[in-house]
Formats: sequence, C-alpha cells, structure tokens
Amino acid sequence: MTTWLLVMLGAAVGAPCRFALTQAAVRRSAELVPIATFAVNVTGSLLLGVVLRWALDADDPAGVVALVGTGFCGGLTTYSTFALEAMALADDHEPGRAGAYVVASVVVGVTACAAGWWLAGRM
Repeated sequence: MTTWLLVMLGAAVGAPCRFALTQAAVRRSAELVPIATFAVNVTGSLLLGVVLRWALDADDPAGVVALVGTGFCGGLTTYSTFALEAMALADDHEPGRAGAYVVASVVVGVTACAAGWWLAGRM
C-alpha cells in the first residue's frame, strides 16, 4: 500500500475521533475551554510515542508510522486549533491563562510522548 494511502486512511479515522472527543469534552464543560484540544493533543502525543517505539520492531516501520503516526495521530491532534485558542485567550485579556495553556500543552504533550515511548518499550 502506498504511503499516501496509509496517511489518508489513518487521517480518515483520526479526524472523526478528534471531533467526537472534542464534542464529548465540550458537553461536559460549563464553558467552551481549551480542555478539549488539550486532551486530544496529549492523547495523540502519548499514542505517537507508543507508535514510534513499536515501529522500531515492525516489519514495515514506514507503513506503521504513515498509517498511525502521520495519518491517525495527525488527524487526531491539532496544532492550529491550539494556536487559535491561545491567541483567543490572550485577546480576551487573559494572558496568564493563555501562557499557562501554551506551557502546559507543550510540557504535558512532550511528557506524554516520552511516557508512550517508555511504556511501549516495557511491553
């Protein structure tokens, strides 16, 4: 299967998962907050760490990375929405909250990816 097709198949599953997870998070929140984007980005980072570690031992690592890493995780996570939400918080005169959102997203996202890598190495 070509790399392009694997990426498209993975994204076709990842993007609807992001939509469903975001809708569920918004329904549980009293107000629209960046928690939905934060949650999908952290989840995608954790999964990406697992996938990349497992890809080292796969027969077709490029295929695994294309399907699950680039496709699914790329469709699930969203940097553009994260950036827009951070700018919206700053524009709403909440620079402290915007800064905390940016720092938490980066630190927790990288930590989640590292945790996924570590966990996959123990399985």
